[in-house]
Amino acid sequence: MIQTLYSTQRGFPSAEVWDAFVAADPRGHLLQTFAWGELKGAFGWVPTRVAVARDGALVAGAQVLYRRLGPCTVGYIPKGPVFLEEEGMIVERLWQGIHRLSRRMRAISLKVEPPWREEEEAERRWLLGAGFAPSAERIQPRRTIFVDLRPSEEEILARMKPKWRYNIRLSMRKGVTVRQGGAKDLPTFYRLMRLTGQRDGFAIHSAAYYERAWALFAPQGRARLFLAEYEGETLAALLAYAFNGQAIYMYGASSDAYREYMPNHQLQWRAMQWAKASGCHTYDLWGITDRGDPAESLSGVERFKAGFGGEIVSFAGAYDRDDMPPLAWALRRAWAWRRARPGAPPQGA
Repeated sequence: MIQTLYSTQRGFPSAEVWDAFVAADPRGHLLQTFAWGELKGAFGWVPTRVAVARDGALVAGAQVLYRRLGPCTVGYIPKGPVFLEEEGMIVERLWQGIHRLSRRMRAISLKVEPPWREEEEAERRWLLGAGFAPSAERIQPRRTIFVDLRPSEEEILARMKPKWRYNIRLSMRKGVTVRQGGAKDLPTFYRLMRLTGQRDGFAIHSAAYYERAWALFAPQGRARLFLAEYEGETLAALLAYAFNGQAIYMYGASSDAYREYMPNHQLQWRAMQWAKASGCHTYDLWGITDRGDPAESLSGVERFKAGFGGEIVSFAGAYDRDDMPPLAWALRRAWAWRRARPGAPPQGA
């Protein structure tokens, strides 16, 4: 028997069952976990989940986030849907369930940024068949760099650019140390995030956002805070996540002090060592500029990430389905204007 289930109904699977279902898909992503929905739910989104079950077992599903705009909403599926079975009937049943949910939520539009790679044509055809169209407006990065953690540490280092290996060792020789932090270190992390955002011209989340993320993911062993220090001063910090064999470098920041001691190089290496020891097979450096992207301010960040010897990966990108086309058009124009203004809200996770 095949059923469509909604988290708004009683008896929907628990958070533990949902996360186990997401992790059963090799592409199952952190942004589809129950805790990620709870994080976004604390900051203006309404997290909902829809699933297809065969004989009581989940075989397809998606966590859909809705943000209210007056009497309507806009919907967003980050790094989903999740599929354990990909036969046509299951795929169609899931999209039908998502469409029904969006109608109930009075969604103006629904954006999907799936975890599928650019070359996965069949999956992209599912989106087109479900009424979605490619969108140039992305929330998560479309391209990133994956570092393969399966080889030995010596082999991982050997794949890096020589200067990067040198900088890691230089940092150690100069006396920079890296430790894992806790909740008491979050104010230091946030201070560095503010400094980095002001210096490099990007928006950041609030302190409460990072605190809530830590409270949700750290007890599960899915988040680690790393701090690079020299003579009692914190030079740089990094917040990484791990889920389903993939570690993600999602947030990083640094001060202007002792930059010649290369604390960020050692910081990334220590995070990779933690990820490998935790059983992760991939370290995601979380975003580089897209082909043809004019954001030249990110070119230095891209070069830094590329030096760690990973593989450049391109995803399918963003797809939109407009359920109220005139309102969706007006909304996109308003958001484009808002993004162009100083102090725009942060993009990405």
